[in-house]
Amino acid sequence: MTSSTTASEWTSADSARAQQIWDEYLRSHDVSQQQGQAVGIDPVTGHVWFGRTALDIRKQMQAAGDAVPLFFLRVGQDHYLRKGGRR
Repeated sequence: MTSSTTASEWTSADSARAQQIWDEYLRSHDVSQQQGQAVGIDPVTGHVWFGRTALDIRKQMQAAGDAVPLFFLRVGQDHYLRKGGRR
């Protein structure tokens, strides 16, 4: 993925790279105070963004002049949002 990649060009390799960046980030940072917050990971630059929601992160990115696709998770979870009902 290049810095000008669109969301429609996102690949499973981008997701895997973002997950690898997040795993490395967790090994060197204490994120216990950010439990439940959204986290957006740029698989190209390795930049990690935190916010209350993915939309909050997008607003931060716009303010910084950044507009690349991100991989989103919730701190303390392996996903951002689960689709479907409870089982």
